[in-house]
Amino acid sequence: MRVMVMFDLPTVTAEDKCSYRMFRKKLIKDGFLMMQESIYVKIAINPAAGEGIINRVEKYKPKKGIIQVLTVTEKQFERMRFIVGEPSGDIVSSAERLMIL
Repeated sequence: MRVMVMFDLPTVTAEDKCSYRMFRKKLIKDGFLMMQESIYVKIAINPAAGEGIINRVEKYKPKKGIIQVLTVTEKQFERMRFIVGEPSGDIVSSAERLMIL
């Protein structure tokens, strides 16, 4: 499954900008990849792991703004259609599993 974090954070004051940068850096450090501006995605192996990811994001949320989280299955994510543009190579969009022995 995928955990998608979508956010709209204010960047008016210096404090707002700092909060925005800190939130974004923590998402990246936590393993999220940018899907498009202000939308980050991370793979979770099961619903329990997805809840753990969401709980971590809640711990470092900024005071202001809007942050939304959506979990989707791999099949749902795979059916995403691009109307304009092309998929980024950073985001794995296949349901195939990788096993390294």
